[in-house]
Amino acid sequence: MASPTPLLAVRGSEGLYMVNGPPHFTENTTFQRDSGRNCKVFAFSKDGSFFAWCNGEQINIVNVTSNELLHSFDLPKTVCLEFSPKGNILATWQPYTTGKDGAAGVPNLQVFDLKTGNSLKSFIQKKLQNWCPCWSDDESICARSVNNELHFFENNDFSTIANKLHLQKVNDFVISPGDQPSKVAVYVPGSKGAPSFVRLYQYPVFGGPQAALANKSFFKADKVTLLWNSKATAVLVIASTEVDKTGASYYGEQTLHYIATNGESAVVQLPKNGPIYDAVWNPNSLEFCVVHGFMPAKATIFNLKCDPVFDFGTGPHNAAYYSPQGHILVLAGFGNLSGQLDVWDVKNYKLISKPQASDSTYFAWCPDGEHIVTATCSPRLRVGNGYKIWHYSGSVLYKYEVPPNAELWQVAWQPCLEGTFPLKAVKYNTVPSKVPNDEPKAAQAYRPPALRNKPDTSSKLIRYGHLVACELDQTPKAILAACWQLNQVLIKHENEPPQNMRTQSKGSDKPSKTALKNQRKHEAKKVAKQEARAEGNQEIAPGSPVLNAVHTVASSVTSGDPEVDKKIKNLKKKIKAIEQLKDQAATGKQLEKNQLEKIQKEAALLKELEDLELGV
Repeated sequence: MASPTPLLAVRGSEGLYMVNGPPHFTENTTFQRDSGRNCKVFAFSKDGSFFAWCNGEQINIVNVTSNELLHSFDLPKTVCLEFSPKGNILATWQPYTTGKDGAAGVPNLQVFDLKTGNSLKSFIQKKLQNWCPCWSDDESICARSVNNELHFFENNDFSTIANKLHLQKVNDFVISPGDQPSKVAVYVPGSKGAPSFVRLYQYPVFGGPQAALANKSFFKADKVTLLWNSKATAVLVIASTEVDKTGASYYGEQTLHYIATNGESAVVQLPKNGPIYDAVWNPNSLEFCVVHGFMPAKATIFNLKCDPVFDFGTGPHNAAYYSPQGHILVLAGFGNLSGQLDVWDVKNYKLISKPQASDSTYFAWCPDGEHIVTATCSPRLRVGNGYKIWHYSGSVLYKYEVPPNAELWQVAWQPCLEGTFPLKAVKYNTVPSKVPNDEPKAAQAYRPPALRNKPDTSSKLIRYGHLVACELDQTPKAILAACWQLNQVLIKHENEPPQNMRTQSKGSDKPSKTALKNQRKHEAKKVAKQEARAEGNQEIAPGSPVLNAVHTVASSVTSGDPEVDKKIKNLKKKIKAIEQLKDQAATGKQLEKNQLEKIQKEAALLKELEDLELGV
């Protein structure tokens, strides 16, 4: 039996309609287009069989396959819709309003039984945040946060509160996915000098000091994001502060914590300082990817021991998306970044493609694990609205741009049950497409006039520490060029290549954390000394602080392999000794036979050093 073709729902000023998924990309005729301009929200059920939307007059619910109208509810101001995991319940939310005389408003959160169309319960939910009740996957329990405590209902019976979890100032919670027994992750913010904490419970065991499966406390948390893996064995906690008191980041300060249901917990040590842009679990629940650090950001995969497994290097990324099957990872850069997509085969850690999705405000994997939709939506961007459907190999298969003066508000794939689309072999060759890719090419890096039409020597500068200014007259132009070259050296070391961390962790002579810390301190002192010397020196000379800074930058970069670093260090010692011998010969000193033989080996040593630094 052939796998179904997922639909793509599209909402905008042209109305609400559905598009057939790949390979057709035509408007679906089964679903009748709603041409009104007042459609505020739509939602699919978790298995994709039901579709609900509010058109400004009422809520409609249809069977996606037959387009049969199942129910209509007279709730014209609805702005949020959510199906329960098995599609038995529909929750709706309207903005809360009070009476003219200040009297309490009517309940604005409605819970409907889709089998009968009856309203099961109405609640007052003033805030949009965490408005929707949270269900377990089998719908055996449902929970709401009410006045800093959690109310639990069983088997969709909202007339009786089956259990309560009393914790002072409960701010957020998430029920685990998967089968029973269900687990609950709860966040309580700190106050009056006490730390914030996240606790894991197994429903319905909430009482007693030993009830919690795990507990993790931490400071510096104004809010958190709780991320369960699909097997409900661990939670990632992204703790964020609104303001970074050090002034290092506009985005505040973030830390990442790992909490397992067996009681283990840890702070995930990230290789680069800076914000945490995204953290996402692989659907296999065995690893997670974190995009972090000041731009250009790093992306790193960690295992369940919080050890780095693979480092994708640095690049213009602020988001990560695993395919539904977990075999492909997309690292993306949206918002104020250029929209670059790095598509990786995470089994072989091999780059598949590197397309450009400029001005995108939305990204989503198709359930088939082969196709991607990117969209430019209003109000995030008012111009250039439209969407593209890609194959992960980098080709654009379909492109739609809205007409002038029209807007696109939302697109979403029809969900499918897990296992509907089996895992397929990864394709590295670009899939043919008739749609031209009109993405602009990346602009070339600026080079000052003094260095144009000359080969790029930045890599040689790192190896041998020579600046172009040393070969030119000591003029302002030469100084400017030298400063540019130094900047290129720093940029080169910011742009780190991918590396497999597994091979490093297997090494028996890996430096200890204390040794690495001392090494960083020593290098920082050297840099500080060089900067202090450079303050009063305005000219660029072979022994100048600028050259010394280049040498310092070069010496601080390691290959990650202690054996290779040791060889590089020995080779540099030999090359330095040869330079000293050559200086002695230039002054007229008679050299010994073995010293002359050393000088003859200089070219071979330089070649060996170059190969090691390039990782050959």
